[in-house]
Amino acid sequence: PDHAARSNEFLVTYRLRGGREILLCGLQEYVPGEILNPWAPLDAQALGEILTRSEPLFPGNRSISLAQRIKNVTGHVRSFVAGVRKMITQTAHIPDLAGIGNLILSSEGHLKLVDINNISPVSPEEPIFKDEHGYPVCDKSIEALALLEKKILGHPSPENDRFYEAFLRPARMQAVSEMVHAFTFSSHTMM
Repeated sequence: PDHAARSNEFLVTYRLRGGREILLCGLQEYVPGEILNPWAPLDAQALGEILTRSEPLFPGNRSISLAQRIKNVTGHVRSFVAGVRKMITQTAHIPDLAGIGNLILSSEGHLKLVDINNISPVSPEEPIFKDEHGYPVCDKSIEALALLEKKILGHPSPENDRFYEAFLRPARMQAVSEMVHAFTFSSHTMM
């Protein structure tokens, strides 16, 4: 898809302690651009700053006005959100939109997901799903998607959208926040 980095996976056999092991490996295309953080300010000025940070690396993009590139962002985010919502509706899964650096914005205004191998089941039911590391990736990814809709597409209240309402209830978001805190604390104590 246009909104995801291309990835190639393959199996590798390697020797370990006198035996052979099989390992799944992957190579993903490099996506030039800047990180788009859904929790950061994303008004037109902030988007303009993100887009111009990578300009020195891609001087050819200066032929497209900044206003047009900001408009491109809106169109690409609209398409991206629609695609992710369709994926959730059809497969009950969501990619990890919450990881730092998982969303990259090119200097032309194209949005790409670069961590395409981390897919979470979507369930509004309790208990809240956590990945193998103890992170509530589904809920944080749903929150990231809602923030993109609110901040870039201008949808006023995603929490009132039936699509999001189970995930964006204050009590659930508080529980998710506590899980993120516990995850962050436990990952720092393991280092």
